[in-house]
Amino acid sequence: MSAAPTADSARASLEALRTEIAKAVVGQDPAVTGLVVALLCRGHVLLEGVPGVAKTLLVRALAASLQLETKRVQFTPDLMPGDITGSLIYDARTAEFSFQAGPVFTNLLLADEINRTPPKTQASLLEAMEERQVTVDGIPRPLPEPFLVAATQNPVEYEGTYPLPEAQLDRFLLKLVLPLPSRETEIDVLTRHADGFNPRDLHSAGIRPVAGPADLEAARAAVAKTSLSPDITAYIVDICRATRESPSLALGVSPRGATALLATARAWAWLTGRDYVTPDDVKALALPTLRHRIQLRPEAEMEGTTPDSVITSVLAHVPVPR
Repeated sequence: MSAAPTADSARASLEALRTEIAKAVVGQDPAVTGLVVALLCRGHVLLEGVPGVAKTLLVRALAASLQLETKRVQFTPDLMPGDITGSLIYDARTAEFSFQAGPVFTNLLLADEINRTPPKTQASLLEAMEERQVTVDGIPRPLPEPFLVAATQNPVEYEGTYPLPEAQLDRFLLKLVLPLPSRETEIDVLTRHADGFNPRDLHSAGIRPVAGPADLEAARAAVAKTSLSPDITAYIVDICRATRESPSLALGVSPRGATALLATARAWAWLTGRDYVTPDDVKALALPTLRHRIQLRPEAEMEGTTPDSVITSVLAHVPVPR
């Protein structure tokens, strides 16, 4: 029986994920780091990017590198809540109803184009994301551990979509934006395909498990011990309160958002090899943690203001603790 992983060995295993995932996905290191941070914080991720920037491939490669089960659901206007959570099925042989688990019963759930399904179906994920269980016929059924929802949405096609309400957006720990690749990166991608790379066959790409659930548990325990000074806590609160006073915003960051920034900064500090949080850790995770938790005023949006520019301005003006 192998020994339980230590904090240092768990960190080394999670750092190896970047190298492993890079065998299939090129140039998306920030998104890989964001997904690892979300797993450490038991949070969920919203992936935004135009079609074809490897959002689905990224989640599949992460699952393969972590020995985790993954399932994909293509969200469509006719998708029903039971198609995700599962439902009771009548068994004629026993004359009884039995529960048929839906795709949500997995470790990594890829919710593809989540904004293409109606609010009722979107809401069916809320209990799973927040409570890590699904209630069917009054019976709560726990989800596997670890459990992460990686939901994707297309930022340019809004015809026939149902934008996620603020309450559901706030349930996502991070919003990661996957940009179009640089010229050099795109050449690398095409060269790999010309050499026979098949994105549907990760095994042939050489991806192997470099970490597992035990490493995640050891890492989470170490993150929980990462110290946080009162000055850093106050700095996080000041950043979030400053968004509520911004003239460009109709909605600032909620206390849940402040708690999320504390958690992600802590995880990032541990991943970079420290047992304490610095202001730079807070700044590094502020954009992905807060950008989806604020709402622009219409006039600010018309002037070209973006959530990222507002948060960047807030970070530049809030005093940094010494």
